[in-house]
Amino acid sequence: MTTTDVRDPYLAETEHVDPEIFRLIKAEEQYQVETVRLIPSENYTSRAVMEATGSVLANKYSEGYPGKRYYEGQRNVDEIETIVIDRAKALFGVEHANVQPYSGSPANLAVYVGLLDLGDTIMGLALPHGGHLTHGWTASATSKFWKSIRYEVDETTHLIDYDKVREMALRERPRIIVAGATAYPRSFDFKLFGEIAKEAGAFFLADISHIAGLIVAGAHPDPAPYADAVMTTTHKTLRGPRGAMIMCKEEHAEKIDKAVFPGLQGGPHENTIAGVGVALKEAATPEFREYGHQIVANAKALAAELRERGFDLITGGTDNHLVLMDLTAKKVIGKKYAKALDRANIVANYNTIPFDPRKPFSPSGLRIGTPSVTTRGMKEDDMRQIAAWMDQVADNVKDEDALDRIANEVRDFCRNFPAPGMHVV
Repeated sequence: MTTTDVRDPYLAETEHVDPEIFRLIKAEEQYQVETVRLIPSENYTSRAVMEATGSVLANKYSEGYPGKRYYEGQRNVDEIETIVIDRAKALFGVEHANVQPYSGSPANLAVYVGLLDLGDTIMGLALPHGGHLTHGWTASATSKFWKSIRYEVDETTHLIDYDKVREMALRERPRIIVAGATAYPRSFDFKLFGEIAKEAGAFFLADISHIAGLIVAGAHPDPAPYADAVMTTTHKTLRGPRGAMIMCKEEHAEKIDKAVFPGLQGGPHENTIAGVGVALKEAATPEFREYGHQIVANAKALAAELRERGFDLITGGTDNHLVLMDLTAKKVIGKKYAKALDRANIVANYNTIPFDPRKPFSPSGLRIGTPSVTTRGMKEDDMRQIAAWMDQVADNVKDEDALDRIANEVRDFCRNFPAPGMHVV
């Protein structure tokens, strides 16, 4: 049985000052080491990223931008943030980058605030069809400040129908069109989205939060040549800390920067920005390029094995890092299946599928992805083993003994793949 190492040098003071929080951090660390983590929005950062994020930069307050701060004592912070900006511009091939947004949702909001007037129309992929809340879904503030219209996937193929996207754009004349998703397992045709937006007289925002790492690795089409603005979170496939960046054409830079600060937030989290900088340096290496392609290869292998075992996959497979499945044929509800998988040390999330007859809190689907397992060095054969366990769990959702047996097998399996930066023995 794996146990936590209480001699962890990075948490020695935490253990002394707050043993309760220390215990829970170590318990989470052990959990992340002993489980197959398939949530596509999660990953492991390097120890270097964690060190930068947990550094003395957490003590700083630095409202403003490099060279234009409202506080003194910013000489080091200015240099760090400038380095991170330059790395983002070089890695993504963009004219301007803002690295201050706290997360993806306020970053999308900043793009809207910077480019739109209140009441303008946002056109994005519907949430139940794979889109994100901030692409104009009803529950989001983005649908309250702006008019929202949504395109959907095809009812039969579950693919984006670009002819219908163009038809809607020309009919409704939105002010901005958003391409991006949280649960769409296929590549985006960003070039075509850009053409549609231009034809409709709209701005084009590419939300690449899930696929940023794949893009810089050359494993997914790049929106930068076609989009007015590109937003990405900095974790997920990019393997950095929890934050966000907005990249855009120079002509939009001033408006978007003002929307971020002072429009929507105050002092940036410079410790997070430093961690992002380390992650961007790591992402510029040949090793990261190999990693991005392996993510896709693993996702395809996992999808193929699941399909072979009778799982119904939305769109029939994947082009990227994630797989979305309809569990109806397996006669198991998504939420119950996710909980059974967790009992078996396989971590996923239940998820709505397109045209789902069930409610969002207990949907028909499950969403899985391969960024985390790929970071740990797992390859295609390992994906086939994971699929076999997932199949066994589907057949034994209510059998606790069977789930515990699988959990032990998964735990032993995970010992063969070190998790970056972890101190567990």
